[in-house]
Amino acid sequence: MAGFFSSSIGKKFIMSLSGLFLILFLAVHATANSLLLVGSDAYNIGANFMGTNVFVKVMEPILALGFIFHILYALIIEFYNLGKVGPVRYKMAVRRHQSTWSSRNMIWLGLIILTFLVIHLSEFFWKIKFGTMPTTTVDGQKMNDTFAVVTSFFKAHVWIDILYLIGAIALGYHLHHAVWSSFQTLGWSNDRWRKIWNVIGDIYAVVIAMIFGLIPWYFYFFAH
Repeated sequence: MAGFFSSSIGKKFIMSLSGLFLILFLAVHATANSLLLVGSDAYNIGANFMGTNVFVKVMEPILALGFIFHILYALIIEFYNLGKVGPVRYKMAVRRHQSTWSSRNMIWLGLIILTFLVIHLSEFFWKIKFGTMPTTTVDGQKMNDTFAVVTSFFKAHVWIDILYLIGAIALGYHLHHAVWSSFQTLGWSNDRWRKIWNVIGDIYAVVIAMIFGLIPWYFYFFAH
């Protein structure tokens, strides 16, 4: 078993499994973000649920560790591959030449996403979790007015909106390769399903990128 996980296929298996876990998280997070477009009450109810639900509280540190593990393991694999020489290095170069742009640049796309994630956590997650928050009342229940904090930040800081757009584009390209590649590595693919996963991956990548990248600009230009 140890030999499998130290092999190139084993490393890809670990990356694919952790990647699919994070793909599911992105779907949940994007759905929650979409509530910003529904209205303040809907978003605040959703944010309050995410902030008080026991299951979510347990999952938060697991997801954080999952992100860190996925990124660090990707860096380890990248440095390992860079250290290869001779015929093995030549075969890798040939495969890279025949691959797509997004697959060749997964590590750089991941680093852009990591930068975006760090700023996102510092500007929103940390302040919402540990800062002083305004409050509002929805259906008789007092809760944090997270909608006001997030939307006012999007309106007041165009650099955050630019960052979100860059991060969303990088995320879209990353997912374009990650979705079908993960299923293929896990053995859930063949010639027919490869095409299906490609389509699903492209649709998923575009939808996720649009949600994360365009919502800040909606509030910057149209919401007053």
